[in-house]
Amino acid sequence: MKHPLPRLIAGQVFLHACMAGMRMAIPLLALKQGFSAMAVGALLALFAVTQVFLALPAGRYADRKGLKKPLLISVIVSSVGAGLSVLWPIFPVMCISALATGGATGMAVISLQRHVGRMAKDPAELKEAFSWLSIGPAISNFLGPVLAGLLIDYAGPEPAHLSGFRWAFFAMAVLPLSTWFWVRKVPELHTTKPTEGGAPLRAMDLLAEPMMRRLLGVNWLLSSCWDVHTFVVPVLGHERGFSASVVGTILGAFAIAAAFIRVCLPWVSRHVQEHQIITGAMACTALLFGLYPFMLTPLSMGLCSVLLGLVLGAVQPMIMSTLHQITPKHRQGEALGLRLMSINASSVLMPVFFGAAGAVAGVAPVFWVVGTAVGLGSRAAWRLRPG
Repeated sequence: MKHPLPRLIAGQVFLHACMAGMRMAIPLLALKQGFSAMAVGALLALFAVTQVFLALPAGRYADRKGLKKPLLISVIVSSVGAGLSVLWPIFPVMCISALATGGATGMAVISLQRHVGRMAKDPAELKEAFSWLSIGPAISNFLGPVLAGLLIDYAGPEPAHLSGFRWAFFAMAVLPLSTWFWVRKVPELHTTKPTEGGAPLRAMDLLAEPMMRRLLGVNWLLSSCWDVHTFVVPVLGHERGFSASVVGTILGAFAIAAAFIRVCLPWVSRHVQEHQIITGAMACTALLFGLYPFMLTPLSMGLCSVLLGLVLGAVQPMIMSTLHQITPKHRQGEALGLRLMSINASSVLMPVFFGAAGAVAGVAPVFWVVGTAVGLGSRAAWRLRPG
């Protein structure tokens, strides 16, 4: 058959779009039903909580079973999870939907990334493959929320009517089925098994390797930058009197820039090494975070947002390429799970920390502290050179 990468990208798009659409629609319905902002924040955290606890088991399962069994489970859990909110659009059920779609997407991402990494024959192919695969979430983060939003506004007798939300949840429940259509014909790869009679495998064994600790630390710093930007820009916009559409445009410019650089990465990565791209991204992020609080107009903030999107959007494929080079083949799923667990733990905890720090000292010091940490971490990134 033809190269399976387009099928894997398409499969990732539809499953991830389900979670992205639910993550937009569920909070809107909860607010409409009168729940507090704190309750909605807790609801949003549930999308990441499942991935924190299931990432390692999901990675180990992918190491044992390969691609299709984890993906089939993900498709079923995601579709059923979203479908429950069609039948019972109440807060407790929406919490279950958040847990199900978040956890299913995490398991699917691990198995897809593991499979793509094993298809590559050398580091150059690794960089190119992960550059293409990383375009999927950028597409799904647009597809899911836009489709859900249109159905919420236009599928019911009036905008934001309960029946509109039900149609949106139904569409999100159907999307994962498309994932199985695209991926079911992708051939499995031989699963490498650990040496018989060896000691039991533990996650701490992976963390004992200096390169893995260095990689996870760099990855955590850079993922925190995404969280900072997503959290602080609306606060800055509110302080400066910008409208919601202006704030949304600034954040949208970041997402479009991140998608654009990922389209260009397959060509860029042929001429630049992973550690060079990651180090350059960290240095540029530190500089932009230092300047961001001084950007007082929507245009200047939008320009900073675009530059940050270009810089941070280039990082994830290079992290994935490096991870596959430094991890034994029979533990790549587990390593991916470890990485996903650390990212989602950050996504759950860091906004709380940012909010508390911003309330005490203002949002500008949050940018500066994180920017300084990222700048200092660039030294570790320069040492991410697989042997």
